[in-house]
Amino acid sequence: MQWLDLLSDYTFQNVVIGASLLGLISGPLGCFAVLRRQSLLGDAISHAALPGVCLSFIITGSRDIGGVIIGSLATGSLAALTMLLLTRKSRLKTDAALGICLSIFFAVGIVLLTYIQGTNNASQGGLEAFLFGQAAATLRSDLWIMGSITLVTLTLLAVFWKQAKLVTFDGQYARSLGMPVNAIEAALTAMVALAVVVGLQMVGVILMAAMIVAPAAAARQWSRHLGGMLVIAAGIGIVSGVSGATISTLSRGLATGPLVILTATAIVIISLALAPGRGLLWGFIKHYRQKEALQKQQLLYALYKHPSASQHYRTTFGVRRVLSQLKRQGYLIRSPDGGTGWALTSRGEKAAKQVVATFEEVVT
Repeated sequence: MQWLDLLSDYTFQNVVIGASLLGLISGPLGCFAVLRRQSLLGDAISHAALPGVCLSFIITGSRDIGGVIIGSLATGSLAALTMLLLTRKSRLKTDAALGICLSIFFAVGIVLLTYIQGTNNASQGGLEAFLFGQAAATLRSDLWIMGSITLVTLTLLAVFWKQAKLVTFDGQYARSLGMPVNAIEAALTAMVALAVVVGLQMVGVILMAAMIVAPAAAARQWSRHLGGMLVIAAGIGIVSGVSGATISTLSRGLATGPLVILTATAIVIISLALAPGRGLLWGFIKHYRQKEALQKQQLLYALYKHPSASQHYRTTFGVRRVLSQLKRQGYLIRSPDGGTGWALTSRGEKAAKQVVATFEEVVT
């Protein structure tokens, strides 16, 4: 019954839907930022959105979500385009340009926020909530705006899918085909800005960068194809948003935005550790198996070249284990004279000859 009450709660419904929309748009678009080695792009745009929020309030005198989105989109896009201009027209690297844009625009936002707080405007209350998000204040009308932005952005991404993919992986080849590479990169950057403005209400300008990078970083561990990566990133974003919103509602007092980010971070850690073929655990297992295979080859080589010296092998735990495995696999038997040494079986001798031939081929 408690879950039924929770699902029917108006605020919980708004927060969950908003968090789902945020994950749905930030996951796929974050993939392009990560693959283009612009992981800081979301950080720069999200921080640059703060001046837009403040300018919107100064102009309209209210915290209307429509005006906030337009203002933050304008300044966020301006910061992103400034970054692209700096990297194209100067010798600055991408990370330096991103750092410059992030610092300058965020500083301007803080100055404007301080100015607004000094005007004694009664409507300014809660404006600083855009720094860390205020998911509980999400209204149904806000969801319609967020949903419309998400739908338009993902539709544009689907329409220009081939161009976006080609520019992301091989910009020079795309330019040789006559594609407007700069325009496509600017459009992708603007789409990331749209994802940022969708998340302002949910997680705020400070934490939004993590929502751009985390789902994409986790999805990269599970897929080697861009299409699969985008789908997985969207799923991870939705799961992170819904889980964070649910935990926040059940805990009564914990902020939704940080919990969404912590959930996404937990998924990233799990992905880095357990993803098949790429996870740290799989890397450890692969290293262990390669080491074990090398030890087997070394023992087969030594037994073939120096069979009489087998009784003098160091009886460490690792050597005993490998010898036992070779015996179970039918490569070794105990010495026929009843000593403590080992002898190759016909199967083991055949395998040892292959090892010796491979070694001599490598040496020569």
